[in-house]
Amino acid sequence: MLNTATLSKFLIKRYLRFDKSQPFISITAILAFLGVGVGVMVLIVAMAIMNGMTKEFEKKLFVMNYPLTLFATSSKGISEKVLEALENKFPDLSFSPYLRIQSVARANGIMSAGIVFGVDIQREAKINEVFAKALTKTNISDFHKNKFSVIVGEGLKDLLLLQNDSKISLFFTKLEPTGLTFSPIMKRFDVKGFFDSGLKAYDTSYIYTNLSAIAAIKNIDSKTYDGIHIFSLKPMEDITKIKQALLEIPNYGIGIEGWWQQNGNFFSAMALEKRALFIVLMLIILMASLNIISSLLMVIMNRRKEIALLLSLGATSAEIKKTFFWLGNCIGIGGILLGVILSIIVLYILATFPIISLPADVYGITKLPIDLSLTDFFSTIIGAVIIVFISSYYPAKKASNIDSLSVLRNE
Repeated sequence: MLNTATLSKFLIKRYLRFDKSQPFISITAILAFLGVGVGVMVLIVAMAIMNGMTKEFEKKLFVMNYPLTLFATSSKGISEKVLEALENKFPDLSFSPYLRIQSVARANGIMSAGIVFGVDIQREAKINEVFAKALTKTNISDFHKNKFSVIVGEGLKDLLLLQNDSKISLFFTKLEPTGLTFSPIMKRFDVKGFFDSGLKAYDTSYIYTNLSAIAAIKNIDSKTYDGIHIFSLKPMEDITKIKQALLEIPNYGIGIEGWWQQNGNFFSAMALEKRALFIVLMLIILMASLNIISSLLMVIMNRRKEIALLLSLGATSAEIKKTFFWLGNCIGIGGILLGVILSIIVLYILATFPIISLPADVYGITKLPIDLSLTDFFSTIIGAVIIVFISSYYPAKKASNIDSLSVLRNE
C-alpha cells in the first residue's frame, strides 16, 4: 500500500522540475507563477493607493466640514441655552457656535466673494486644526481688543495682495436704508492672520472673525447662533444621541447632519470606483490562473502513462486528484507569496522616495498617499487563493478520471 503523503510530495517535486524534453510546459507554469504574483502585487498596491487617496480626501474635507453640525431650521436661530445644555450632557464632545453671512471682500482695488464666519476663537481652535495653526502665528489679544479683526486664507491673501494688519472692506448681503434706497452694509476689518487648508476653494472664500462682530452686523443677540460645529470621534454613534437630546431640550427647530451626509455622493462614488477597480484587477489574477489550468492539463497529457501506471499499482483516484490539486496550488500560492513580497517592496519605495509627485494645487498634497487596510489586504489574498483553488481543481479532477486500462493498452 503506497503512502499517500509520500507519493504526493514525490510527484509534486518531480512535476515542478524544469522539463527539458517539454520546456513549453515548464514555461507555462512559470508564466502562471509570475502572472499570479504580478496580479496580486498590482491589486494590493492599487488598493493601498485608493485607500490612501480616500483617507486624504476625507482628511481634507474635515478641514472645513466638521464631524457633526447643528443648524437652525428657523429664523430664530439656536440659543445659548441649547449650547449649554448639550455641553453639560456631552462633556466628551467639543462644541463651537458660529454665525455665517455672505460678503464681498475688497482690498487694493480687487474684489472677491466669500463667506464670513463669526466664531468663538478659543472654541473654534479646539476643533479646527487649520484655524488653530493660524492662531499660533497671531496675537490672540488683538481679537479681544478689536472685535473687527479677521483671519483669511492664503488664497485670498494672494488674490487681494494682503499682509498682516492690512485693511479689508467687507460688503455684506444684509441691507440697510440710506435715504431713498437700501445699500449693503460695509465694514472695514483688520487682517490679523492667515490660514492654509491646502484646498484653494476654502482658502479663497472663507473668512473668520469674532462672533460679536457678525452679531453686530446682523443686528442680533450675540448669544444666538446660526449653527454649532461639533467634534466627535464617533460621529455616527453620537448623532443619534444628540438627536434624542434635542427632543428633550426646548428649541424652535434645530437640525443636525454628519460629514458623511454632507459629502455622501462623493464618498459613495469613490467606494464604487474602488470596488470596480478591485474586480477589474482581480481579473488579472483570473487570467493568470488560466495558465495554471493549461500547465496542469499539459502535464497530465504528457504523464498519462505514469498516472495510469500509478493507478494500476494501487494509487487511488483521490490520491491522484490530491497530487495535481496541490501541484496547481504550489504554483498559485507561490505566486501569491511573490505578489505579497513585491507589493511590500513597491509600497515601501513609493512611501519612501518621491517617485510619483502630485500637483499640490489639485490634490493639496505632493506625495502619493499610501494606506493599505487589513480588509483590502486579506480580501485580495482570500480572493486570489479561491481563484487558485478553483483553477487547480478541474485539471486534478481530469487526472483522477483517467482510465488506466485503456491508456496502458493503447499507449
